Amino acid sequence: MLILSRKSGESIVIDGRIHVKVVRVEGDIVKVGIEAPLDVPVHRKEVYEEIQRNNQQALTQQRATALPKLNGSALALKQAGPAGQPVLRDGKKPGLQKAYSADGK
Repeated sequence: MLILSRKSGESIVIDGRIHVKVVRVEGDIVKVGIEAPLDVPVHRKEVYEEIQRNNQQALTQQRATALPKLNGSALALKQAGPAGQPVLRDGKKPGLQKAYSADGK
């Protein structure tokens, strides 16, 4: 961990994009200003930890309520055939059935 000393009004720069400034010191409380790009999330540690707990809990609940597996019907796809075309379990390719005329052609 890098430890720096700064006085009120002084700053540090992280990666040339994030500016952290000591705005004010009031007793044992330090007021810090942070300028960062919008794509960089900035949170107090306790808020960040709560977000992580909520995300983990949502992921666990999502797994518990996953959709049931499909049964093995003849129309269920098994794996892709040549050139990535789907193949049915019975070996036929899905799509329109060929129409035959009265003479069988």
